[in-house]
Order: sequence, then structure tokens, then C-alpha cells
Amino acid sequence: MTGETLAAAEHKGDQKGREIRLGEAVDAPRSQFTSADGWRIAYYADTSVSGRPLVLVHSINAAPSSFEVKPLFEHYRSQRPVYSLDLPGFGHSERRPAGYTPQLFADVLARFLEQVVGQPADVVALSLSAEFAARAIGSKPGSVTSLALIAPTGFSQRIPPGPGFGRIVHPILKTPGLSQALFDLVVSRRSIRHYLGGSFVGEPTREILDYAYATSHQPGARHAPLVFLSMQLFTPEAVDRLYAKLTDLPVLAIADRDPYIDFERLDDFVARHPNWFRQRLAPNMGLPQWERLPEAVAALDAFWAKSAE
Repeated sequence: MTGETLAAAEHKGDQKGREIRLGEAVDAPRSQFTSADGWRIAYYADTSVSGRPLVLVHSINAAPSSFEVKPLFEHYRSQRPVYSLDLPGFGHSERRPAGYTPQLFADVLARFLEQVVGQPADVVALSLSAEFAARAIGSKPGSVTSLALIAPTGFSQRIPPGPGFGRIVHPILKTPGLSQALFDLVVSRRSIRHYLGGSFVGEPTREILDYAYATSHQPGARHAPLVFLSMQLFTPEAVDRLYAKLTDLPVLAIADRDPYIDFERLDDFVARHPNWFRQRLAPNMGLPQWERLPEAVAALDAFWAKSAE
């Protein structure tokens, strides 16, 4: 089959919603472990260099994966052990039809830190995964030496809908026929370019767009994102219920602007918590590791150096 014919066949299959091959998010060994609830969780690791481990946690949206943290993985792999896991429902991890809760994601991360990493680590978490990391650390405080949050959710003045909203909306989103049709619209190439493009000051790279498209077109790809879209993965009053409890370790929030969340309460919170710090890296729209990598790693390195004093 010629290249042109193959491309046409792949496009035709894609149009029918058939599976697209999902490559590796980073050029590193991929392994898996089993969560306490039996979920099969994929992760990447480069442990060829000794030192304090670094654990990277991607965000939650319609098409996330370890690819989001690839620039940080590639930068630090020559300096220290680096890990990145695909959270339940995303990337190469298991994509069950149900069971997605904030506690599930926190439990998976806590077990990963304990079972796979096996020693205190620096953790970098993106967006909504900042809430999961805070929840996980609350249950396993000795597993983490520092926490860096990129565009963390939970600091908006706007109060997210309560659990009742999700209980009403999610069954509608799961309606047979409707759920896949709705998800197909959300993860069309045009939609991915629009929503992912909002997280860039400039233009998103072709590689991040292509990987987002591929990971969102795997069997079962709609299940976790539809729970996310019904707002059931957010923790109400996350500032008080999650972040305020992180008093025994240094925390850095890298946050400038974001098209989907705001940080109105962050400066006041940092001012009242001496172990918290904020770095803007302006301008960025939520993914500074892609557009401002030198500044992002400089901020992280300075934070870790100060934390070690």
C-alpha cells in the first residue's frame, strides 16, 4: 500500500471512529502497575541517573496524557530519576466506563509514589491534577519533598457546581448514542486545535495536537472526560479542603493566565501561607513548559534549591 493510500485509509477509518494507533508520549521505557482497586496504570520512567526523583502529573481535559509534560521529562531525565504516569482513563492506562472520582486519582498517585517511586520525590502537577496531588499528599505526607503546581485549579472566586449538578448532567452525557457523538465533537481536530490553542500564547505545536487527537481516539476515551465535563472531578472549596492542609512542605504555584480558570484567590492565599510561593512566567496561558521551557526550569530549579536550604 502506498503512503498516499495508507493515509487515505487511516483517515477513512478515523472518520468512522475506529481506533488510531497511540505512540509513546516520551522516548522512555513504559511500564505499568496496578492500583489498589485493580486499575492498570501506565507510566514512563528514566532512572538511569541517581538523585531525588521527580514525578510529573498531566492535567485533566478531553485529551490529556504524559505528552503534556514531555518537555520537562526530556529536560530533567539527564539530571535525576524522572517519572510520568498516565492517569486512569487517559494515555496508555486503563479506560473503564465508570469509577472516576477525585479520590480515585489521588489514591492512584499516592500508591504510585509509594509502590513505584519508593522514596520521597518532588512532584509537578498540572491544572486539576494539582487538586489530586494535594489530596494524595494529605494521605501520604512523607512521600513528597516538594510540590510544584502549574496553573492549579481551585483558586477562582467562582464556585464550581456542587455534586448535585454532576449527578444530573452526567447521566445525560452518558446517554447511548449521545455520549460518543458529543465526545466526537469535543475531540475533532478543529475542536482540539481551538481548546488546546487557548492554552498557548502562540500556536500549539503540531506534535502536541496530533498526540492529543490520537489519545482521544482510543477505545473508551470518552469515559473519563465526560465525568470531567460534568464537573464531578473538582473538589468544592479546594482551597480550604485541600491546599490549606499542605503546611509541612514547600509549594510553588506557577500561574499567570489561563483561558479556562482564574487565580483570583491565589495571591492572598500565598500571602497567608509562608511555605507557598507564586511565579508568573508572564506571559503564559497554562502550559509554560511548552512555550517558556528555560524560564519554567529556572523557576523550578530555584524553588528546589531554596527548598533544600
